[in-house]
Amino acid sequence: MFSHVMVGSNDVERSKNFYDALFGKEGRSDDKGRVAYRHNGSVFMISKPINGEPAHHANGGTIGFNLDSPEEVDSWHERGVQAGGQAIEDPPGYRENAFGKLYLAYLRDPDGNKLCGLHRPAQ
Repeated sequence: MFSHVMVGSNDVERSKNFYDALFGKEGRSDDKGRVAYRHNGSVFMISKPINGEPAHHANGGTIGFNLDSPEEVDSWHERGVQAGGQAIEDPPGYRENAFGKLYLAYLRDPDGNKLCGLHRPAQ
């Protein structure tokens, strides 16, 4: 359903350093200064807002990343905190709700965007 997600940043280099650490790989920059990360056919991007206004996070918005195991979620979360992200909500772990059993971890990136690392165990 989704082709890509892009977040705005007021300091793209700071955000690139954070996301390089979070994803464990270096993002690629284009001639407009945008940074992109590709994984399993999806693209996550960082950019200064093209309208020249300051970037800000979406209140109520969350960007979720599919990960392959609870251990990968934990590692993702730890790398994010070590790179300057803020751990938020409950500690990483399983939660059950109307969507089934999920292993989740939440962070805020340096610009305040809410991120979720998610693993769906086999049902």
